[in-house]
Amino acid sequence: MARSLIVKATAGSDAPERCAQAFTVAATAVAAGADVSLWLTGESAWFALPGRAAEFDLAHSAPLPDLLEAILAGGKVTLCTQCAARREITTDDVIPGVRIAGAAAFVEESLADGAQALVY
Repeated sequence: MARSLIVKATAGSDAPERCAQAFTVAATAVAAGADVSLWLTGESAWFALPGRAAEFDLAHSAPLPDLLEAILAGGKVTLCTQCAARREITTDDVIPGVRIAGAAAFVEESLADGAQALVY
C-alpha cells in the first residue's frame, strides 16, 4: 500500500519560514514520488491566486512559485472552503488545478489508510 502525505499550510507571509517549510516539504515529497495533497488554509489561502506566490520572498528558500508549480504538476492543491469565503475567493479566481474543498475532504484524506498529515 502506498503512503500519502497531506500537508496543511496555515501560514503565509505572516510567518514566512513556516509557510516555506510547508511548500518545501510538499514539493520534496512530490519529487520523491509520494502521493501529495497540499491544503492552503489561513493566510496561505492567498497563494491559490495567480501571481501571489511570486510576491513571497524568503532568503535561502526555493521560490514559492516553483514549489507550487511542482506540487500542482505531481500532486494536488486544495484551498479551504471557509478560508476562501472569508477572503472572497471563488473557483473563478484560483490558479488552474487548485480545487476548493472543506473540512470533510481534509478529514477523509487524512484518515485514509497509509496517510500521514503534517500541519505547518
